Amino acid sequence: MRYLTLSLLLPLAGCYGDETTRAYGAADKVWRLSELNGAPFTANATITFPQEGRLAGDAPCNSYSATLEVPYPWFETGPITATKRACPDLAAESAFFETLTRATLSEVLGDVLILSDPNGPLMVFNADG
Repeated sequence: MRYLTLSLLLPLAGCYGDETTRAYGAADKVWRLSELNGAPFTANATITFPQEGRLAGDAPCNSYSATLEVPYPWFETGPITATKRACPDLAAESAFFETLTRATLSEVLGDVLILSDPNGPLMVFNADG
């Protein structure tokens, strides 16, 4: 009987699908950072959600990617991997990555993506065109 119950439940394991920020309005958009820690962000930085459990984008100097496996509205990146180019905006890039790893909540409001922690908004992104 135990084997019958398990065999009936196994097909349900794959039925839940993507529960990350991607599935709640963030997919198929390039999100451009407009505000970091309450101040306008003048360097170029983007985030995308190219597939379930992944995020990627361009920081001010380098492209990057990471895992994202917590369900919406939670937000927690895995280790961020990035290319190793140098540029004049390395300080802005360090601030971008540091803040991205501090985010614990996400909110998709149409063409606005807000990443926050318990103290409030950290990053505001706007969808490109």
